[in-house]
Amino acid sequence: MAELSDIALVTQVAVFHNKKAFDQLVRKYQSPVRRFFLNQTMGDEQLSDDLAQETFIKAYVNITKFRGMSSFSTWLMRIAYNVFYDDVRARKQTDDIDSSAAVRQSSSSGDSNLKMDIYAALALLKPDERTCITLQLIDGYPIDQISKITGIGENTVKSHLKRGKDKMANYLKENGYDR
Repeated sequence: MAELSDIALVTQVAVFHNKKAFDQLVRKYQSPVRRFFLNQTMGDEQLSDDLAQETFIKAYVNITKFRGMSSFSTWLMRIAYNVFYDDVRARKQTDDIDSSAAVRQSSSSGDSNLKMDIYAALALLKPDERTCITLQLIDGYPIDQISKITGIGENTVKSHLKRGKDKMANYLKENGYDR
C-alpha cells in the first residue's frame, strides 16, 4: 500500500478520527521532533521524550486547526517549538540553566567527546540562536521555514545563525577542532 501524503493523513485524522493515520504521522516525524528536543536540551533524553510526547498530543488535539498554510512538518515543528518554550517558562529557566543541562549531558557515560563538545558549544548560545542553528544545520530547514516555525523574521533568523555559527566555531577552535 502506498504511503498517504501528509494532507491525506491529516484529513483522515481530522474528519474520521483515524488513529492509525495519526500513528503514521507520528512514525514519520518522531525522529525529527525528538532530535529537535535533544538539541535544545543538550542531550537530555528523558526530557526530550517527554516534550516529544507532549508535542504529538497537542498536534492530535489541535489537528483540526491545521489549515495547510505551510507544510505539516512546519506546523508540527511550530508546536514543538512552543512546547519547548512553554516548558522553559514553566520551569522559570534562564540562560544560566543551559549550563546545568550541559553538565547533565557531560556526566552521562558512553558519549563521544565530539558529541559532548557540540552540546557544550550549543549551551553557549542564546536559546533563539540554538533553535535556529539546530533547525538549519541539523534538521536542514531553510531560513523561510525556520522563520515560520519560530515566528522570528527572516533577517533576524539570519542574524541568529551568523552569531550562533561564529560562537560555536570559536568554541570548537579553542577546544582543538581546527577544521
